[in-house]
Amino acid sequence: MEAGAARLKPAGRRDTLSRRSPAARRADGVFRGGLTALAGLVLVLLAFFFVFLVVKARPALAHQGVLSFVTSNDWNPSKDVFGAWPLLAGTLITSATALVIGVPVAVATALFITEISPPRLRQPLTILVELLAAVPSVVYGLWGVFVLIPKLRGTEQSFSDTLHFLPFIGGNVAGPNYFIAGLLLAIMILPIVSAISREVIATVPAEHKEAALAVGATRWEMIRIAVLPYSRSGITGAALLGLGRAVGETIAVVLVIGNSPVVGKQLFDQGYSLAAVIANEFGEAANDPLHAGALIAAGLLLFILTLAINGVARGLVIRAEGRQGTRLPPPAVTAAALNDPEAATS
Repeated sequence: MEAGAARLKPAGRRDTLSRRSPAARRADGVFRGGLTALAGLVLVLLAFFFVFLVVKARPALAHQGVLSFVTSNDWNPSKDVFGAWPLLAGTLITSATALVIGVPVAVATALFITEISPPRLRQPLTILVELLAAVPSVVYGLWGVFVLIPKLRGTEQSFSDTLHFLPFIGGNVAGPNYFIAGLLLAIMILPIVSAISREVIATVPAEHKEAALAVGATRWEMIRIAVLPYSRSGITGAALLGLGRAVGETIAVVLVIGNSPVVGKQLFDQGYSLAAVIANEFGEAANDPLHAGALIAAGLLLFILTLAINGVARGLVIRAEGRQGTRLPPPAVTAAALNDPEAATS
């Protein structure tokens, strides 16, 4: 054994790691400390932003009351009344609409590029999808104003009349409305959701897919019982990261939501959002500390909402990475599983 070890280690070779000078070892400590300090600085900045927003928003929150500010349905700066519920509702409605429309398209795009597309087309298709993120939000907003609003109004009215029996649908269609804002946001979140979903789907072990195909599954059945269950947590995290992107969007939403500080009765009514009201009113509120404080309080509410969404999304992505790291055994893929999707995910 000793002779074999001697053959593996050439004569005269020096262990450079054990012979490093003290100065070189100090450099490692400095490098590690520098990276730790930079990482800690990010947390310090987040804490600073939170404290700054709380301090600046305190006059408005003290005047209105925290609970009243969040739940009251009246935003009227001329009367010093600041109820942010219409703004919060508009933010949630448009973001939820973006998820309902954008996430299925983004996941389908990721599945097509990863599992179905010919290899020579995968890179061009990936670049085309990612180019959507390079379009400025103001361009999306102008496209919504001059193309989507006039072109889709008849379709929206027909949809509203046909499905008026559904909750939150029915009635006359306004020009700018929640749906148009949600549709634009769906297009804007498509690149990030598709990119993360594509990376998660690409990590599905080949033996999972081969096991499904070996028992006679079609390509779609293989995706349903092998790819999607394995990728579920990562795709959910991607959707929530897209939601965080949609919640904070400003310029495009300002142009197409209608900027009406009331809670709409249906999907095609005008509304407002937290980011939009800050962009629209902050200039005129510069000389009114109470109004400015209310807008900063709206920013604080948006900040907390975004942090919560991104925290949940990050947790789901970490969970997905943990599953991939443990290399779970292939699921039980049988002929019965092809007809019972729950059996493949249990």
